[in-house]
Amino acid sequence: MKILLLEDDQILCDSLKEFLELEGYEVHVAHRGPEVYDLTFTQKYDLYILDVNVPEIDGFDVLSSLKDAGDETPAIYITALTDINSISKGFAIGADDYIKKPFDPEELVIRIKRKYQRDDEVICLKDIVYNPVTRVLQKEGQTIGLGEVQKNLFHTLITAHNKVVDSYTLMDFLEQPTPNALRVNLTKLKNKLGIEIKNIRGQGYMIEKI
Repeated sequence: MKILLLEDDQILCDSLKEFLELEGYEVHVAHRGPEVYDLTFTQKYDLYILDVNVPEIDGFDVLSSLKDAGDETPAIYITALTDINSISKGFAIGADDYIKKPFDPEELVIRIKRKYQRDDEVICLKDIVYNPVTRVLQKEGQTIGLGEVQKNLFHTLITAHNKVVDSYTLMDFLEQPTPNALRVNLTKLKNKLGIEIKNIRGQGYMIEKI
């Protein structure tokens, strides 16, 4: 699970980053509002953890801008602000949760696991672990990045494991939807992940999960 942490207090930022990484999360940090835009322009995150009172652009405006741009990434605010108006503003902008400073880092981890990483939704296939909610894919404990097309193909096939997905449904994810282009993309996906994707002649494709 990849997390973007916006926090201008260097000590607190380092402490939270270390704690979250010990829990197995990948954490990228920003200390100023504009840094968030730079990071989200080049990378996709599974969760934002945002302080409010940060330099240049505050956490409220940062999330508001991201939401206006169509970013649906879940967000948790961590802030010393305690008045009801600030809390209401955060939720109105689109935050999913709100933690008041000071707080125990363990509380933050508990909330993350409870709301965004439900163990019963994780799908295991050989040495692959996939969370269909966060779309985090790991192989032998290492996070694997896929292009958008292959990511959508894998998600559709693995969430329908042991069932045939028709070729036309899968071709909808392709820029040039042809049977040959679909076979090429599925072959690349098989080779990258070391999995078997069966071609059910005249019907479609499937991943068998035993």
